[in-house]
Amino acid sequence: MKTIDKVLTKINLLTMITIICCISVSSLSCSKPSNTTETEKKIKKPRIALIMKSLANEFFKTMEEGARKHHQENSDKYDLIVEGIKDELDINRQVQLIETMIGQKVDAIVIAPADSKALVPICKRALKEGIIVINIDNRLDADVLRENGIQIPFVGPDNRKGAKMVGLYLAERLQAGDPVAIINGVPTAYNAVQRRLGFLDAIQEKGLNLVAEENGDWEMSKANKVVSALMTEKPDIKGIFCANDSMALGAISALKAGNFMDRVKVVGFDNISAANELVKKGELLATADQHADQLAVYGIEYALECLNTGKAPEDKETPVDLIVKQ
Repeated sequence: MKTIDKVLTKINLLTMITIICCISVSSLSCSKPSNTTETEKKIKKPRIALIMKSLANEFFKTMEEGARKHHQENSDKYDLIVEGIKDELDINRQVQLIETMIGQKVDAIVIAPADSKALVPICKRALKEGIIVINIDNRLDADVLRENGIQIPFVGPDNRKGAKMVGLYLAERLQAGDPVAIINGVPTAYNAVQRRLGFLDAIQEKGLNLVAEENGDWEMSKANKVVSALMTEKPDIKGIFCANDSMALGAISALKAGNFMDRVKVVGFDNISAANELVKKGELLATADQHADQLAVYGIEYALECLNTGKAPEDKETPVDLIVKQ
């Protein structure tokens, strides 16, 4: 009997040890996923998508380079996805890109919209999915935003103020009554509208005579054709206001081909490198620098701030500077 009792005692001890070990292992195995989850939370970085307009435009290539540089310097803080479209009018492609970002469940979208109205509905969808949307470069239409019951902050320069600044620099070098022309961007783009208004402000303030307005759709080749035809029709034009530098380059090329460079002054907007070189040469009178290399960075940093604080974003005005020959 004593032998049996000893055996039973040993069995009970072994059973208890086994149970304790199992409990310990179980406890460890239960706590592990929790610790892993906490670690994953700590190392998870927000994903920000930058969606731009035409990457054929040097302005947006510069914007992309600035954004990628910022990401390299802050790669521990966020992941960056960069996309663009082939030309300034490819609105459908921009919509598709935002749809893709919604499907990928990014945390924020920084958008330079090709159209101020047409991109609002898809941005509304992104907001509904809990994605922060920051508008840069070209402001989304305020009326359409209200109609859709949403608010999307604009981070960028005052285009009207910048265009007036450039326009006044040209106007002050002409005589009251001199004939001038405006080459506009895409008519449905808010920044094109605002730059036109800024040029008109300068023209009216200085008493110049606006004899022509044409659309160049932001494109160098189209502006070249438009200005070439315009100078044939109105050879007395003394000044041309171009709503971006790509069109200013096209205008200058047309003026050179028609031997008008010595009597027509041209201004642009954006301060792309090719235009900056022409300013130094004196072939482009002036341009406005809205700091393309930083414009997307402003939007990305604001998106990160909103993600970190949870505060509702508001509009933020960024710098725009006059660039002239020194």
